[in-house]
Amino acid sequence: MNSTPAPLARILLVEDEPKLAALVGDYLQAAGYAWQWVADGREAVPAATAGQPDLILLDLMLPGRDGLDICRELRGFSDVPIIMLTARVEEIDRLLGLELGADDYICKPFSPREVVARIKAILRRARVAAGQHHSSLRINEETHSAVFHGVALDLTPVEFRLLKTLAAAPGRVFSRDRLLDNLYMDHRVVTDRTVDSHVKNLRRKLEQAVPGQEPIRSIYGVGYKLEID
Repeated sequence: MNSTPAPLARILLVEDEPKLAALVGDYLQAAGYAWQWVADGREAVPAATAGQPDLILLDLMLPGRDGLDICRELRGFSDVPIIMLTARVEEIDRLLGLELGADDYICKPFSPREVVARIKAILRRARVAAGQHHSSLRINEETHSAVFHGVALDLTPVEFRLLKTLAAAPGRVFSRDRLLDNLYMDHRVVTDRTVDSHVKNLRRKLEQAVPGQEPIRSIYGVGYKLEID
């Protein structure tokens, strides 16, 4: 019996250097991806909206519109994985990009093979995260419950929302500000220390289910990420 081939993952490449775009595109095609290229920053969001890509390669410095501004708008309505491409290695750009929700960075000059490898890794994580179905974690929004490695977690409403946010993108670093946006429905004013306290409590409950492991990792100066199977 013939099996139906899996659909090609769609990659949107936003890059203003034609030669680099063509090179990356060749590698994407060779790896089995369908890809679209736009060179002007003003075309990025419309292309993402119309094309519904599975991942976006987004240059930082673009004509028409800055890559960080594009990332900010995309994160307002989409969780599509975003890899930032940049020749600017200043720490502030890296932190700002992560705070806006970028999934990864690749610094220029880079190897196209590295780009493909990063894409494969992120799409693999995205498939695992789809629907929040992980081999080790089950989150049920209807019953407001979570099970980790077969252990039912006794979570407060805030801890449940925190876990749900982190589990939506395992491996992605979430800044404290971004986590705060998802913790309180009444948008009360709280401090970074409040987030740290909730993370500490959630981490303790997760580690009780898997002693000796550290599912939530702190990224110094940036925020937190969840690492699960």
